[in-house]
Amino acid sequence: MDALKNSLVTAAGGLWIVLSLVVTFRWSALRRLMRVNSLFSESRIVGNFSNMRDMFFHHDMNAKTDAPFELPVAPAVMPESYSLRGTSQTLADWKAERRVTALLVLKDGKIAFEEYLQGTKTTDLRISWSMAKSLLSATFGIAVSNGLLRSLDDQVVDYVPSLKGSAYEGATVRNVLHMASGVEFNEDYLDFHSDINRMGRVLALGGSMDDFAASLKIRAWEPGSFRRYVSIDTHVLGMVLRKITGVSVSDYMTVHLLRPMGIEADPYYLTDGLGTDFVLGGLNMRTRDYARFGLLYANNGYLNGRQIVPADWVAQSTTNSAPEAAPVVLDYDATLGYGFQWWLHPEATEGEFFALGIYGQMIYVNRPLKTVIAVNQADLKFRENLERNLTVMRKIAQTLA
Repeated sequence: MDALKNSLVTAAGGLWIVLSLVVTFRWSALRRLMRVNSLFSESRIVGNFSNMRDMFFHHDMNAKTDAPFELPVAPAVMPESYSLRGTSQTLADWKAERRVTALLVLKDGKIAFEEYLQGTKTTDLRISWSMAKSLLSATFGIAVSNGLLRSLDDQVVDYVPSLKGSAYEGATVRNVLHMASGVEFNEDYLDFHSDINRMGRVLALGGSMDDFAASLKIRAWEPGSFRRYVSIDTHVLGMVLRKITGVSVSDYMTVHLLRPMGIEADPYYLTDGLGTDFVLGGLNMRTRDYARFGLLYANNGYLNGRQIVPADWVAQSTTNSAPEAAPVVLDYDATLGYGFQWWLHPEATEGEFFALGIYGQMIYVNRPLKTVIAVNQADLKFRENLERNLTVMRKIAQTLA
């Protein structure tokens, strides 16, 4: 009887431990989901964008160097106002209305202006959102130059067999770089049921991003027919990069891009529940390090005494080489040019391009005017303000010319 009693007590104890673990896991997942659901709330968005590690799984990167690439300070007079469609506005009002949290302007590789707003600090690691796509493109280009990919015209399933049977079967690496996979994907952040928001919930609840990509079965059109911005394409690009390098994206990026650049602070990547880097928008860095990356591309891939990204990859990436925009796209998508995960102004001069993230994140490069601008925002009306932001970037560059 005592033995039976002891067995029952042991079993009950084991069951209690299992139930406790399940409750703890579920509560942790539920807490992340609740935080994600309030991620863009007006009262929390500024703080959230500088503290993403508190809401998601993440991976700290050991990427800073003992001697960061120097950005000398050479203050310049900024424009007081700009004009858009016949209406003028002061830069001060633009910063307030767009909830600018950081603005850093480089002229000739020197800091002409630097400001941190909305209670944020110089040292904040700020979420890149889709600016991360441009850093992934740079990292991918380095891998290509190292001979790790046979051809950009290989199918992605040649490298990632788990995507066979998905909508990505038949799409080439070049198609994915151009956002021209043809995969049906709803990118509407304001639609709770959209694919992009379903993906966000997978991330918050600890699911697999690779499985999510493989679950997409429907095509809107054949690969390479049109360009339509779908963020999951960049995740697939990351899957290919992991396969050809044999390491995580964050590890390859650290060794081959970030350390050679001489960044000043260790960044971190958001990850899914399996530790896979959220490469389409989960990089968090200081604004100065975003500016260093812009300067790298302004210098045709050369920085800190070495050619880090091949110059021909920089040129391909920042040329409007993608297919024409799809018949039904977001307004800004239809008017802008696109290369390899980089955007171009509708009336871009040669050497003018930018990385773009939702809610107003931007790295603007104007090579002819020797200007790089990194800006972080928490702009809830970001969709309707891209033209305004680009106008401000051009005004600043022209004023400093």
